[in-house]
Amino acid sequence: MSIEQIKLGSQGLTVSRLGLGCMGMSEFYGQTDEAENLRVFEAALDAGLNFFDTADMYGVGKNEELVGRALGKVRGEVVIATKFAIMRGPNGERLGINGRPEYVRQAVEASLRRLNTEYIDLYYQHRVDPNVPIEDTVGAMAELVREGKVRYLGLSEATPEQVRRAHAVHPITALQSEYSLWNREPEEDVLPTVRELGIGFVPYSPLGRGFLTGQFKSPDDFGEDDFRRHNPRFQGENFQKNLQLVEAVKELAQAKGVSTAQLALAWVLAQGRDLAPIPGTKRVKYLHDNLAALDIGLTGADLQRLSDIAPLGVAAGARY
Repeated sequence: MSIEQIKLGSQGLTVSRLGLGCMGMSEFYGQTDEAENLRVFEAALDAGLNFFDTADMYGVGKNEELVGRALGKVRGEVVIATKFAIMRGPNGERLGINGRPEYVRQAVEASLRRLNTEYIDLYYQHRVDPNVPIEDTVGAMAELVREGKVRYLGLSEATPEQVRRAHAVHPITALQSEYSLWNREPEEDVLPTVRELGIGFVPYSPLGRGFLTGQFKSPDDFGEDDFRRHNPRFQGENFQKNLQLVEAVKELAQAKGVSTAQLALAWVLAQGRDLAPIPGTKRVKYLHDNLAALDIGLTGADLQRLSDIAPLGVAAGARY
């Protein structure tokens, strides 16, 4: 299988049309198996996927170490994206957001060590620090580009105004935000802004944190160590309302002869060739299911039907 490559933003970064979110391999989504995780990386590479997403806070550094082990032998053939700014203590406790210039350098050096690499392809500010002007943070990130430690800069969950201010300091290559059939808010002003500025868009959780796969029928389907069990969208009345959305998507998927997850992912892919979704998985089976979405053609009628099923603001409950 050969995956289409696209230009992510106007700065020259080329990535596979579909990336791999690695977070769940180390934390947040229940038990994990490192041997199976490494098989996922191998299968992704065999399929032609070259865009891998991690962050220093995933598994408190362990996810970056895993990515470094998995991709070390093919480092020059892949695009590694990681993030900084969300600080955590040794026991995983949240310590706040840090965008101070001196912390930017401290964070990148630690990520480079864990990833066992001399450079990071795409370096995101994971969340904007409300106490530090974004110009100061991005200015420090730009120094890393000049030094060759980072190739391209990105932001995650930034507002249009923050994106504009950052882009004025140094070109921003990509903005990463949650985007799926049950979270279409970026369409309001984020997507128009990044398209105006020539910035690529990287949708994370394009399957609604797994909910749009149709696998889950009850909040009890999540283990005690799965953060979704305590997420507002996966609780009580919200869960039942959101389940109705999934059932409607599932009905259309069955009519097309594809899985619910594949249809939901195909919808995200159909929103433009300037975006590269990064669905996460820790199982080879689900990786192949996601890759199959690349071959699903959606008609105008399909897209309209999905838009009717999942209009802006359809999901019940807060994202966090």
